[in-house]
Amino acid sequence: MSLAASSPILPSREARTELPKALKRFRAEGSASEPLVFGSHRKAEAVVIPFALYTALLPAIEQLEIADVLRKRSSAGPSVPLSDLADQLGLDAADYR
Repeated sequence: MSLAASSPILPSREARTELPKALKRFRAEGSASEPLVFGSHRKAEAVVIPFALYTALLPAIEQLEIADVLRKRSSAGPSVPLSDLADQLGLDAADYR
């Protein structure tokens, strides 16, 4: 289920007036509360969610960020052994053990 499908997309001006109601809803319903989705011309651009939901989602967000870094690194080209890199820089890898 997408947020846009389950929550109305409010114009930014209307979202400002709805924010106190959303906070009250968040306190009452916790992480199961409906988010506040808003943006220009009713195009979803931002979302306000309960803090409890945000903290529950953080581990998944961090995993996605790590996966993105790994994906970028793996597409950067072949890896170089540390000893080869040390040689290229004129360092003795044994000095760093």
